[in-house]
Amino acid sequence: MGRVLVSVALVAALALPAAGVTRSAGEGKLVVLTWNGFVDPLWVKPFERQTGCHVSHRYASSSDEMVALMKAGRGRYDLVSPSGDAALRLVLAKLVVRVQPRLVPGRRDFFPVFRSPRASTLAGVHYGVSVLWSPNVLLFDRRAVRRPRSWSAVYSERYRGKITVPDNPFQIADAALYLSRARPALHIRDPYELTGNQFAAAVSLLRQQRLLLDRYWTYASDEIQDFRNGDAVVGAGWPYQVSVLAAAKIPVDEVAPREGMTGLIDSWMIAARARHPACAYRWLRYITQPRVQAELALAFGETPVNAKACRFMNRIRKGSCAAFHADASRRYLSSIRFWKTPLRRCGFSRRRDCAGYAAWQKAWAQIVK
Repeated sequence: MGRVLVSVALVAALALPAAGVTRSAGEGKLVVLTWNGFVDPLWVKPFERQTGCHVSHRYASSSDEMVALMKAGRGRYDLVSPSGDAALRLVLAKLVVRVQPRLVPGRRDFFPVFRSPRASTLAGVHYGVSVLWSPNVLLFDRRAVRRPRSWSAVYSERYRGKITVPDNPFQIADAALYLSRARPALHIRDPYELTGNQFAAAVSLLRQQRLLLDRYWTYASDEIQDFRNGDAVVGAGWPYQVSVLAAAKIPVDEVAPREGMTGLIDSWMIAARARHPACAYRWLRYITQPRVQAELALAFGETPVNAKACRFMNRIRKGSCAAFHADASRRYLSSIRFWKTPLRRCGFSRRRDCAGYAAWQKAWAQIVK
């Protein structure tokens, strides 16, 4: 794997005081590949004034596009912000390099689960700095559905034509998580490490679900519209959808099912051929501060990884900390299986008998067609 060789001069340049303006000598630029909403003038302009690093960006519309752009643009970007379904793909393709956690002091205030997540940590080496997260929760309309306790609701004939789930291959992990309790004989240990029969069972369940759906949603606004119009009464989604529907006085709640949940972590990673590493590290230091975390989270619709961001969220929007689980308990966080790239090598056996991401993509394309 590649490494970031941090010189003594770079370390010294990054030793910023707690307050005041310190500029990056000799760089003055930062090029990022990210999601729409991750770079907003609200927090970008103060960063540029403080550091002298001017931020330019390109947006990716999907994880697959983000990986493709990184492959095509080697040396073009300094930072990239993948979700957990793409992070390890970037690592294994040697498109990103290890980060130095000691140069990101805000990481000390992260919830423990976000300091070394499996999505961006390989063999004990950190390749990313977590920034936002979201659980995949079970949504239900109180007018039509009694509070469910299990993911079985999204596979139930009872709600035929009124179910909606994301259009994403990682629905295979959600199905596997449900089956780990519903069919214990499958011996599913990890919803992202599935042997042949386990993978086949999850795919079979999703083929059955396909016949019950209102539709797959691509954007959060799709699911919000379906619940608003009554086209859906149960589905998989994020706290963001619940908060928007609540503001519109639509009686939709969320629940953490007994099987647990999957969830995503967005991270910042340094590109293998970054031309502006000092500015990149300054961004990592800045974007992990609790106030900036709160601004980013509420603008983007996810949850900060910094545990101290809660009070800043409530200052911006009353009640938002609890609504987005920024005050999550250790028990709640431990119930989430966060996304990681499926690899053929099973972590629990170290044999190459698990379904890799290419198999997940192929199976999902066949399910949804």
